[in-house]
Amino acid sequence: SFEGRVEVYHDGKWGTICDDQWDDRDAEVVCRQLGLSGNPKALSWAHYGQGSGPILLDEVECSGNELSLDQCKKSDWGQQNCDHIEDAGVSCDPFTGTDLQLYTSQMCSDSPYHAASSAEGTVRLAGGRSPREGRVEVYYNGDWGTVCDDGWTDLGAQVVCRQLGFR
Repeated sequence: SFEGRVEVYHDGKWGTICDDQWDDRDAEVVCRQLGLSGNPKALSWAHYGQGSGPILLDEVECSGNELSLDQCKKSDWGQQNCDHIEDAGVSCDPFTGTDLQLYTSQMCSDSPYHAASSAEGTVRLAGGRSPREGRVEVYYNGDWGTVCDDGWTDLGAQVVCRQLGFR
């Protein structure tokens, strides 16, 4: 499944996360940590039902670029002021937004140049020896274009790789 209440495992037990400060940047990190692409959405107020047991995290504030929740700013483990009515949830729905999961499977097929329909800002790699390398192209205003390398760094490459569903 690609949506539900977020639970974390720490110190031998599972627990929930309080929704204080919970937003789509936190959801993006959860989806990435679970290996899911799509349109990350944060849900609050026990949208997927109240958990039981400990509430292990509170005040989670990710930038959205982290690889796991552990890298995000947050309260100390177990330090919280919440009830389970505030349990955080996420949806990593692959069938909303730019549908990166579908696009990635099209791009990684034998014909990476033929995307059926592309959303503004969709990226692809072209001309590489494998689906994991190549020239970065962006779909904008009905056409594919290249990205100038002025100021291009490993950070930009990491963003593109994540957007394509790679780690």
